Amino acid sequence: MEAILYVSHGSRVPAARREAARFVEQCKAAIDIPIQELCFVELAEPDIATGVDRCAAQGATRVIVIPLLLLSAGHAKQDIPAALKAAKQRHPSLEIVCGAPFGVHDAMIDIIIDRIGEQPAPLDHESMVLLIGRGSSDPDTKRDIAAIARRLQEKTSVPHVDVCFLAAIRPTLDEGFKRAQASIYRRVFIVPYLLFTGVLMKTVERKLQAMPVSDQQWHLCSYLGYHPRLVTLIQQQVQALSAAKKGV
Repeated sequence: MEAILYVSHGSRVPAARREAARFVEQCKAAIDIPIQELCFVELAEPDIATGVDRCAAQGATRVIVIPLLLLSAGHAKQDIPAALKAAKQRHPSLEIVCGAPFGVHDAMIDIIIDRIGEQPAPLDHESMVLLIGRGSSDPDTKRDIAAIARRLQEKTSVPHVDVCFLAAIRPTLDEGFKRAQASIYRRVFIVPYLLFTGVLMKTVERKLQAMPVSDQQWHLCSYLGYHPRLVTLIQQQVQALSAAKKGV
């Protein structure tokens, strides 16, 4: 019997955990697999080991692990595989197959465009986008955010898409804000490339509130959130992994 184990990043902020749980309920309704559980990499319970235990306790013989992560960095490359390896030792007969983060995908560009479209101002030749990534010491993070920025510019024809990061990588959030402030663009659309609410989103909001008043228009878009487009991506990934034969 197959099971799906959704692995969210985790947060100390209750609202973030509730967002993940609501999204998993949407996935459950869209995917016809009897056992579906949610767990977290860190900062929340249940952890990955407990998530695997719960699947096994319900009779699962094969667990499809779906990382609810935007990009492939330390959690996807190290933390999740290590936790699954330990779980496999406790459940040697259990087959475990693991998917990938959402990554650089056209659906992610469409979600950004949806979030920008929620703003009252037009995204036109007088506009720029400031894409804010979480940041990571993993070099793939900077490469992937840059690729997303290029695709966004190509798809919208906006004159300029700049990027900055909340941690570990330059340009920093402060540097990103300063570059946008010094730019020629009348409107700046700030897009937090974050999956859920929490401390990092509050940091962006606080920095924006501290900006000096000017003729430039700043529009803070919603973080990506658990957008309906992600359900489709997960359906596709589950379908592919359901046919996979190689376990962890």
